[in-house]
Amino acid sequence: MHAFDVLGDPVRRRILELLADGEQAAGAVTEVIRAEFGISQPAVSQHLKVLRDNGFAVVRQDGTRRLYAVGHAPLRDVDGWLDRFRRSWTPPLDALATEIARGKRERRLDQGESP
Repeated sequence: MHAFDVLGDPVRRRILELLADGEQAAGAVTEVIRAEFGISQPAVSQHLKVLRDNGFAVVRQDGTRRLYAVGHAPLRDVDGWLDRFRRSWTPPLDALATEIARGKRERRLDQGESP
């Protein structure tokens, strides 16, 4: 499954948001997702399996609990793909930051403060 197919589902994106805050027990993830999306525990488990099978989530056993965390490799791949587009929006934002700084400096000078 392609990374964007995995990330295209709002439930899986929300699970990743939860995991971004740190390792989570499967039960805790299930509880939040069931409350927010109204889906069954088996459906949440299926979403966790898709994330795990595609490397977006990793799991470890802790006694009887399954603890999930974000898997970083696929996210690095997505970030690399986005990087070529990032260049198109970064320069305009840098220019905006320069203009804001220039305006602040001019206001200080107008108020008689030293640069």
